[in-house]
Amino acid sequence: MKVAFVLGEDSADRIGADIAIALRERLGANFQPIGLGGRAMAELGLRSLFPIEELSIVGLGAIVARFPQLYARLRQTIRFLLAERPDVIVTIDSFTFTNRVALGVRKAWPAARIINVVPPAVWAYRPHRAETLARAVDHSISLFPFEPEVLAQHGGPAATYVGHPLLSHPGLQSIMQRDGAVGMKPAQHPPHLVVLPGSRRGEVQRLMGDFGRTVERLHDFHPDLQVSLPVVPRVRSVLERELASWTFKPTITTTETEKWEIFARADAALAASGTVSLELALAGVPMVLAYRLDPISYLLRHLITGWTAALPNFAAGHPLVPEHFHELIRPEALARRLDRLLTDTPERHAQQAGFAEIRRNMIVERPPADAAVDIILRVANA
Repeated sequence: MKVAFVLGEDSADRIGADIAIALRERLGANFQPIGLGGRAMAELGLRSLFPIEELSIVGLGAIVARFPQLYARLRQTIRFLLAERPDVIVTIDSFTFTNRVALGVRKAWPAARIINVVPPAVWAYRPHRAETLARAVDHSISLFPFEPEVLAQHGGPAATYVGHPLLSHPGLQSIMQRDGAVGMKPAQHPPHLVVLPGSRRGEVQRLMGDFGRTVERLHDFHPDLQVSLPVVPRVRSVLERELASWTFKPTITTTETEKWEIFARADAALAASGTVSLELALAGVPMVLAYRLDPISYLLRHLITGWTAALPNFAAGHPLVPEHFHELIRPEALARRLDRLLTDTPERHAQQAGFAEIRRNMIVERPPADAAVDIILRVANA
């Protein structure tokens, strides 16, 4: 069975690898992965059509600047899939690229079987993307329990919640097994803050100055404050340049294992709004979120229609964690919010209780990849 993967992010590569492993367990030597993948999928025998790092960009400004290259890769991927005629195509996240590939294949090959994993966040902005997704794929596999209903409300494809891969992560499993309810850990002394300015160069450059001033002010409240900063290798050089202006230097860590060990010890987090907010919520770490769009995306901010951009808030159904964007990113305000989360206050306890409820709602009985494979095989053989 020839299964084509179309993805453009490290996180999608890990999801694809989990699915590929589950497919190999079901199909044995009859499983042949092709298409696009990163390091995790390369270890399973997939030879990527081109390096997926070329697609790992964020913001409309970056997309416009690299449009000729992206368009060439788009056409190349479509031609490849039409030539290979796989039994099923699995697109994962990166909607701007992957769904255009799916639409191109669908136009030239209407009978193609196409599955989407990680649908676009229509709950946050541009809900019309649900209809665009429906024109391209046969079924969508979602990682959040609220997504199938939201997709249906906006004309999206049939969708199934299978659970989030984070729930099976060894680092999170370790935290979940510690004494006491997840998310209800008492504050420590001295307090420990984890800072997460993003995993892309633009995010880091736009937020590090604000985060540095916030940490400096927070030290006035907590002179013995401990600060950790997990960083992905691809942005370490940018981050270290930005750290030169910080008065208080955090402890930098670079491995996934160290990151989860920090989450287990942290009392609170200052983070860029994104997937990491869900990691923090499932680990029970109270947080304050901030984000600055690139200049072109900022001009189009009216396209954001959701009442929140924070995954924990949408999963909880109410404003559980504070969000600060652009003009509202004021270090003094961020520091005062974090001060209330670093000690045992009503604000801290409210977030912790909400995180525990999110985890209960997201727990599934079987590994997400196994449930995803059931759907992929059903659609492929329909």
